[in-house]
Amino acid sequence: MFEDTIAAIATPLGEGGIAIIRISGENALSVGDRVFQPISGNTNHLENAKSHTIHYGYISLNNQRLDEVMVSVMRAPATFTREDIIEINCHGGMQATKTVLDAVLKSGARLAIPGEFTKRAFLHGRIDLTQAEAVADIINARTNLALSAANEQLAGKLSERINQLRDDTMHVLAHVEAHIDFPDEDIEPDTMDGLIKRLKKTKSFIDQLLSTANDGKLIRRGIRIAIIGKPNAGKSSLLNQLLGHDRAIVSNIAGTTRDTISEEAQIRDILVVFIDTAGLQETDDKVEQEGVKRSHDSIKQADLILYVLDSSKPLTPDSQLSLKDLANRKHILVLNKNDLPEALDPKSIEEFKTISISSINGDGIESLKDAIKSSVWEGGIKSEMLEVMINSRHQEALIRARISLEAALSQLQSGLTLDLIALDLRVTANAIGEIVGKTTTEDLLDSIFSTFCIGK
Repeated sequence: MFEDTIAAIATPLGEGGIAIIRISGENALSVGDRVFQPISGNTNHLENAKSHTIHYGYISLNNQRLDEVMVSVMRAPATFTREDIIEINCHGGMQATKTVLDAVLKSGARLAIPGEFTKRAFLHGRIDLTQAEAVADIINARTNLALSAANEQLAGKLSERINQLRDDTMHVLAHVEAHIDFPDEDIEPDTMDGLIKRLKKTKSFIDQLLSTANDGKLIRRGIRIAIIGKPNAGKSSLLNQLLGHDRAIVSNIAGTTRDTISEEAQIRDILVVFIDTAGLQETDDKVEQEGVKRSHDSIKQADLILYVLDSSKPLTPDSQLSLKDLANRKHILVLNKNDLPEALDPKSIEEFKTISISSINGDGIESLKDAIKSSVWEGGIKSEMLEVMINSRHQEALIRARISLEAALSQLQSGLTLDLIALDLRVTANAIGEIVGKTTTEDLLDSIFSTFCIGK
């Protein structure tokens, strides 16, 4: 399928013990032999080597020894790309790695573009598109939960279900087209009932998959939590407690935080982006006004709001007004400073979900972390959910599939023209097929694989 041979650095650039140069293609072994000098001194050493073996020697170019290396030989089709692959394990310094790569490129390989190794794996049938995306998700995973979801997808759990959806749709389409070809034969009532039942089952499962879209988004990119409240309520101290280290400046002077501070952390195996905001207050100070404006912008973008109240002080009228804004948002009311005498009237906040803490001594912080997790996923994350966690591309394709499927189902139930039903079913099958790559365009593939790193 591919006539050229590609190469790239498969490990991060920087200082390290080992770096890997990956070469894949029809001429990978011959390219390797042009730069690899085995200790034995044999010519064409790699081309004659057995698959899945490792060889010790040197990388040289123009009789100049460049680096001491180990080279892995992997022959097609038992490789990631289903092409011949060699991997050069060289020293991990930036200059050493680039020097070895340059030698490989001068010896007949070309530099791979982002995601090209994985794209070749897809085009050779090694993996489908959902599994290709799972490779990127594994690389980008920042929590165990995200990693588990990506591994389930790489194992083909989502692919199995998508392929079943497409097969069920194609089954109904085959029956409809058969009756288009033989118009004198009506579809038997029992057969019609079976076709309708199958389409309803397909629609139901599409709905189930679509229901995982938001969870998938939160697992992959994390959740945004805005920490808001009046000046000196303890927002920055709370952020430092949740992070486990001092990130925000803490002082008794109200208005110390005048801009939003963004920081990441893992909370109960969930990636969380915390945004510590400037105190919500009326002010004539231009800088503070901009800070308050940014605070309101952060609130709009947040998946969850932590509203921090100083429980050692009575609730003020402006705080009561601010609390009303939480009614239609996911939120937790954090009652801070429980190490001081309580002055907050419990009746004034009885309609809100509250957690009592001390951002000074850490009391209640673990309970707050539990509340954050339960606020995001009520009932928790089940293993079967991880198996079919769709992304935004899958979601868009499934929405199109559902629209055309609903049209086909309605027409089938109403006894309308079979040609129209067949057309809608083809649209449904094609949309579902896009998810696993059974129906693709070059633009779609470029869009997916361009997000990968060059060495993958």
